[in-house]
Amino acid sequence: MAKVIVAMSGGLDSSVAAALLKRAGFGVTGVFMKFWSEPDKNGLVGVGNRCCSPEAEVRARKVAKILKIPFYVFNFEKEFKKRIVDYFLTAYKKGITPNPCVVCNKEIKFGLLLEKVLTLGADFVATGHYAIKEKIENRKQKVEYDISREARYKLLKGRDKEKDQSYFLWMLNQNQLKNILFPVGDLTKNQVRKLAKKFRLPVVKTPESMEICFVPADINDFLKKYLKTKPGPIVEQVHYGARKILIRSNLRGREMGEHDGLWFYTIGQRKGIKLPGGPYYVLDKDLKKNLLIVTKNEKDLYKKELVAKNVNWISGKMPKLPLMVKAKIRYSHRSASTKLTQIYTDKSTDLDRFIKVVFEKPQRAITFGQSVVFYKGQELLGGGIIC
Repeated sequence: MAKVIVAMSGGLDSSVAAALLKRAGFGVTGVFMKFWSEPDKNGLVGVGNRCCSPEAEVRARKVAKILKIPFYVFNFEKEFKKRIVDYFLTAYKKGITPNPCVVCNKEIKFGLLLEKVLTLGADFVATGHYAIKEKIENRKQKVEYDISREARYKLLKGRDKEKDQSYFLWMLNQNQLKNILFPVGDLTKNQVRKLAKKFRLPVVKTPESMEICFVPADINDFLKKYLKTKPGPIVEQVHYGARKILIRSNLRGREMGEHDGLWFYTIGQRKGIKLPGGPYYVLDKDLKKNLLIVTKNEKDLYKKELVAKNVNWISGKMPKLPLMVKAKIRYSHRSASTKLTQIYTDKSTDLDRFIKVVFEKPQRAITFGQSVVFYKGQELLGGGIIC
C-alpha cells in the first residue's frame, strides 16, 4: 500500500483530496502546516495566517476524524518567515512586486514538506491544487518543443479553467513531481463540492481566500510596519513628438506630489497616487533617485516584450528556441501568444536562464518580480521571474 501525506488546510479542496486518496486505497495521513503569523503588540500571536488559522486546524482535524486517518501538525513558522515573508519584504524593498505563493509552493509545500514526508517513509505528498500530473508513457515520442528525454512527467492545467492553479507551480521539477499527487486536478469545483457532501465533510461552505495569507489586512499597512516610509518626488512622463520626458513640476513650478515609498506602489496602479487632475497610472520606479514615475496616458502601460530570469523548465531541459507559446504575466491574466528567444548562449554559466519574451500584442502593466508562465496547449512548460 502506497503511503501519502496530504497537506490539509481545513479547506474544501484538500479535504476532498484526502477523501479520494483514502477511497482509492492509499495509506493516508493528514498534515496541517503552521506558518508564521504576524505577532501583536505584546509579541503574542496576532490576527493569524489565513492558511493556518486555529479555525482551519479545527476543520482539518474534524475531516481527519471523519475519514479515520492519522493527523499531525508540522510547525514551519521559522522556515516560512525566512523563506517566504523575508523574501517578500526584501523584494518590495527593491521596488519589485513578488509572488509569494509561487515561492511557497517551491520552498515549503513541495520543498520542506516533501523532504520531511520522504524521510518519514511516505511515497507521496498530495495537495488540493487544481493541476494535473501526467506520466509520459512513451519517452521516445517526438514532441515539437523538444521535451527532455529524461522527463517522466508533464504538468497540465487543471480541468476547471476558472480554478486552474498550474500558474503557481512553474518552479517544480521532475524530482518533485514524481512524489506529488493532485487528486482534485481532474475535477471541477462543482464536482469537488458534490464529493464533499457525499463524504459528509464539514467544509462545503468554507470560504476561499485569494489574498496573501500572512498579510492580516491591507498590504500597505503591513509594508509600513516592516519597511517604514521613504518619501520622494512623483514625476510624470509626457510625450513631445517622438520623445518621452519626465516632468517634475507643474506649470507653477511646484512639484507634482510626493510618494510615501516606492514599495507602496505597483506598475499599473491607479488608486492611491493622490495627484490632482488625474487619473494617473504608475508607470515605473527609479530606485536610485527614489522617483515614482506616473503617466496620464494608459497606453504607456502596454509593452510588447520582457526579459525573464531564473527560468525553470518542468521537463528539466530548455526547449529548442525560438518557440511560440502562450504566456501569462499574472495569475488572473489572459494568456497571450508569445515568442520565446534565448538571450545568452554561454552554457557554462547561468545566463541561459534568461529568456526574451515577445508578445504578438502589447500587454498591460508588465510588472517586475511577477511570474511569466509558458504553456503549450494544456501543458505547463515552465516560467520565470519578470526582470
